[in-house]
Amino acid sequence: MAILSLLAHMPRMSLPPQPWPTGECEELEPLVRRVLAPNGSPFTFTGTQTYLVGSEDGLAVIDPGPADPQHLAALEAAIGNARVTAIMCTHTHRDHSPAAAPLAKSTGAPIIGCAPLHIQSDAPRVDAPFDKEYEPDRVLADGEQVTGPGWTLTAVATPGHTSNHLCYALEESGALFTGDHVMGWSTSVVVPPDGDMGDYMASLTKLYEREDRIYYPAHGPAVTKPRQLVRGMAGHRRARERQIVKLLAEQPRTITELVPVMYKGVAEFLWPAASQSVHAHLIELEKQEKVALSDEQWSIAPGN
Repeated sequence: MAILSLLAHMPRMSLPPQPWPTGECEELEPLVRRVLAPNGSPFTFTGTQTYLVGSEDGLAVIDPGPADPQHLAALEAAIGNARVTAIMCTHTHRDHSPAAAPLAKSTGAPIIGCAPLHIQSDAPRVDAPFDKEYEPDRVLADGEQVTGPGWTLTAVATPGHTSNHLCYALEESGALFTGDHVMGWSTSVVVPPDGDMGDYMASLTKLYEREDRIYYPAHGPAVTKPRQLVRGMAGHRRARERQIVKLLAEQPRTITELVPVMYKGVAEFLWPAASQSVHAHLIELEKQEKVALSDEQWSIAPGN
């Protein structure tokens, strides 16, 4: 899922008026088409966007989405007589990968891309659950490629939102399919224990150092100024970190004490989501020995 703490992070864009182009196959550029899944919500924007890359001679399907009969029918109509050669997932939240298995069955194409991931935790989550049925035929490492007639997709490892998150670079056009790592409408949630703020920030730096022309995220509009957006997202996270340090310098606090101060004016039903993000920041600050935890209270670490 895109994020459940989106409102707590002040999304840049509200939901557009309906009707949305659900189920329609839209051409974005010569090698790229998009089909919108019918799972739009305040948490997924207008829904999960599945991308078709290539031509009738060979097609890759990126983020097949939820295993919704309506969406699968729309994908099959968009694919038509094309030969699907790869089904690729950026990560395995249940709004991204469950359609991979039935699509593989109907097309005979292999599932290639991110690794499977099963999180065993009793802690409440604010992001989507993981797809426990996801079984890839091939897992891609950073820099590995999948090719077809006239197209090349390179895996770009971007852990943080999830530890198995991959983006895919279309070498022929300079497009990057960014999944949930970078979206133009909101920031992405980082939920421990799998989500890692240090990894997320490093992945943002990795993308900032690239020269991609355009981002196609799994939710929301295309990002036409990628480096500008990434810089802003990194700045937002650093500002949150400074805010936490400032508040803890005043006095030790629990997460439940930090959130109302940090998210003043935000509806209380969003505070549990905000707590997860604050927790991710605190874990990273603890790794850096800037803060310490004792009896559920966080404080500035000795020597700082």
